[in-house]
Amino acid sequence: MNTEKNSYQENLKDLRSNLNTMLPKEALHVFDTDAENLQLNHKSILKLKVGEKAPDFSLSNATNKTITLSDLLEEKKVVLTFYRGSWCPYCNLQLAHYQKSLLHIKALGARLVAISPQTPDESLNVKEKNELNFEVLSDNGNIVARKYTSVFKNADTSINTMTELGFDFDRHYSDDSRELPIPAVFIIEKDATISFAKSLGGDYRNRVEVSEIINVLKK
Repeated sequence: MNTEKNSYQENLKDLRSNLNTMLPKEALHVFDTDAENLQLNHKSILKLKVGEKAPDFSLSNATNKTITLSDLLEEKKVVLTFYRGSWCPYCNLQLAHYQKSLLHIKALGARLVAISPQTPDESLNVKEKNELNFEVLSDNGNIVARKYTSVFKNADTSINTMTELGFDFDRHYSDDSRELPIPAVFIIEKDATISFAKSLGGDYRNRVEVSEIINVLKK
């Protein structure tokens, strides 16, 4: 019997259980409060709606090769997901979750691409850590992210707590803005029209299920 969990939410329960074991209660409280505040403070997140054209972009991938959206769209549709960074356990969970359905996504005529403001070196780290077989691009300064989703400055309380836990937030990025994108997913048709656009809000613990992406690709 296959016991592998198929949804992000199911895997999230295991992640939360692990975090409760691994992190001091006070630290987890800081991060959870941050997520709840972001949910309250960000109501209108997406910058693009279904039916609009996706802005073209050129970004470096994990091996510093330039990847251009319009070039990708000449071959396949693109499933575009914006994430925060390799230090974020929820991002790692989401990307690993999507990787499990990568063959299904490809079979439906689409290519998966993930974007964060991290350096190419950190993109390579996230690819290796999660054994990802799709492009992970570096959007320094969130130039592209601002055209698709909302961007915010990460809270000092969260960064200070990360530092206390031994994580160097700033080394993941090549600028000092400390800005992050709110996670969001877009499906872009070959003519650059957006056919799906969704964010579950500022609470970065919640992510779009891969099953929802697949259902849209099937239509």
